[in-house]
Amino acid sequence: MGKKGKSRNAAAKRFKKTSTGKIMRRHGSVGHLLTKKSRRRKRRLGVLEVASSADTKALSAMLPS
Repeated sequence: MGKKGKSRNAAAKRFKKTSTGKIMRRHGSVGHLLTKKSRRRKRRLGVLEVASSADTKALSAMLPS
C-alpha cells in the first residue's frame, strides 16, 4: 500500500473543491474596515467565486481530496 496523500492545511482552510472539480475561494476585504464599503459591495464580496484558472493546477495539488 502507498502512503495516503496529505492536503496542505493552509489551502484547505481557504479553498473548497466542488463536486465537479472547480475550486472555490472567498473574496478579500471583508474582515474589517467595513463602514466605508457600500452595502452592495459587502454583499457581493460575501459570495464565493471560482479560483483563477492560472492557479487551479497548483491548488489541485494542495487539495488532493
